[in-house]
Order: sequence, then structure tokens, then C-alpha cells
Amino acid sequence: MRKISKVLALVLVLILALSMSACSKKSGNIKVGVVNNPPSESGYREANVKDMEAVFSKENGYDLKTYYSIKNDDQLQAAQGFITEGVDYLLISAAETTGWDAVLKKAKEAGIKVYLFDRMIDVSEDLYEAAVVSDMAKEGETAVNWLLGQNLPEYKVIHIQGAMGSDAQIGRTGALDAQFASGKMTKVVQQTATWDEAEAKKIVESVINSGEDFNVIYAENDGMAKGAVAALDENGITHGVDGKVIVMGFDCNKWALRELLAGKWNYDGQCSPFQAQIISDLIKSGKAPSSKKIINEEKGFDATKLTQSDIDTYGLGE
Repeated sequence: MRKISKVLALVLVLILALSMSACSKKSGNIKVGVVNNPPSESGYREANVKDMEAVFSKENGYDLKTYYSIKNDDQLQAAQGFITEGVDYLLISAAETTGWDAVLKKAKEAGIKVYLFDRMIDVSEDLYEAAVVSDMAKEGETAVNWLLGQNLPEYKVIHIQGAMGSDAQIGRTGALDAQFASGKMTKVVQQTATWDEAEAKKIVESVINSGEDFNVIYAENDGMAKGAVAALDENGITHGVDGKVIVMGFDCNKWALRELLAGKWNYDGQCSPFQAQIISDLIKSGKAPSSKKIINEEKGFDATKLTQSDIDTYGLGE
């Protein structure tokens, strides 16, 4: 009897263990590693980070691990760490477009599926499932075409660039570089502020102090445009609609669009930060994406045509 009891007890333990294992597998969350720029980078990035963390939550069936840095080398190390940890999916918004081949090859060898978001990187398409991105080159072209449409007698441009080598910087710079090369626009200065408001202010202050004339500020994000405008205000230089200097930004933060509505800025290019739900839907569908590149459709806003409804619909933040 005692032996039978022991056997029965062992059988019950095995059944319970198998049952718990089956339940664990059934309810186990999908492990996702996200490599991104930090939310402090810009209003756009803050919205992007919040969107990622909201969609890839435990409530939605995910076990989310995140790493934030504006340095490409740090991002590469973090991605390698997520691979070592054995995530199911690796999501990347790269600080720079280059240097990712080796890490993505390791991810593929480990059976980890990779999605790019926000920005493209220079790797073979077979190393990632899909890229849910903005068309940065189109953003630049839309902005520059708007600027050409202002029909200024001459274009003397202060060009404030984002982090060099990033997809956003390359795209937003490209169209303007073409105008400089053609001679239609004059490059007063072209310098990176690495998305930073204070650095952008310093760049404009330096030009003002030099005495060189300018009539356009093309800043590759809203924060840098804000810094540039602060320098103009401190020196009594008018800007915006009917002002001396045309002010252009990117990202469409609500506070920036309000500057347009007030006539203090002239143009803001949209950059949608909402890619998370698209990627989540692809992951949970279990199907291969129909296209390797999924483009977020985006707009450009003119201060003379912007409405409060546009701000409510397209503006980021509060």
C-alpha cells in the first residue's frame, strides 16, 4: 500500500508539473527588446517611447526590455545583450545608419526576428522582418519645396542639423544640400546641434555676432528651432509670418504648431512617432509582412493655412 501511495504521489506531482509547464507556455509573454534614442532627445522621441512602452506592455502580452541611448556603439552593445538574453523580437531605432550588420546577423542566427522602426539602417533586407518608418528624404523634399514656393528674392539659410549619420538627419539634409549645390540657396552655416535646443541657440548667436545676413532658419527638429528663435528674440530680429526670418522645424509638437498658429514660425514638417501598434499587429498575426518597408504618411504645415483642428489631430504632446 505504501509503495502504491508513493507511486500515486509521484504521478500526481508529474501531472501537476506538466500542467504548470503547459500553462506557462500558453500564458508566456512575448519577449521584446527595444533599442531606441532616449525620450529626452526631443518631444517626438518622448511620444515615440511612450507609444512603445504602452503597446508592448504586460497587459498586451509582452515582456518588454528597453535601452535608450543616442550613441550608436552603446545601442549596438545593448542589442547584443538582448540577443544574449534570448528575446523573441528585437526592435531598433538606430542612432546611426551604419555598423549594424554583425549584430543583426547574430540575431538571425539566434532565431530572433528584427523590426526597424522610425529610421532605416544600412543592412541587407533579409536581416529584418520589416521597417515601419518615416520617409525622411520625402520629409526634406516636402519642406524644401515649400520653401522654394515662398519665392524669396534670395535664400540665405542657417541650417541646423540633427545627430549626424542618423536617418532623420540624412533625409532632412539631402534636399537642402541639393539646393546649395544648385546655387538656388546660399549656405550661411550648416552645423549639427545634435537635436539640442541650447546648441541650436549657440549656432544662431554665433551667426548674429558675425554680422552675416540670413533670412531662413531650417532646423531639423522643433527643439532646435525653438533654440534658434530664442537667439533671434534676444537680438530683436523678427521672424515668422511677415518677419525677416523664415523659421522651419520638424516633428509637429503641439507647442511648436501653436507657434505656427501664432505666426511666429512658418513651417513644421510632420514626423509620426506611432509605429508600435503596426509592429505589434504584425507580430501577433504570425504572418510575414506584405512589404519590407511600411511608410508612415506625413504632412507639412504652413503657418498661413494651419488650423486648431490640425493641432488637435496631428500635434504631439500637450
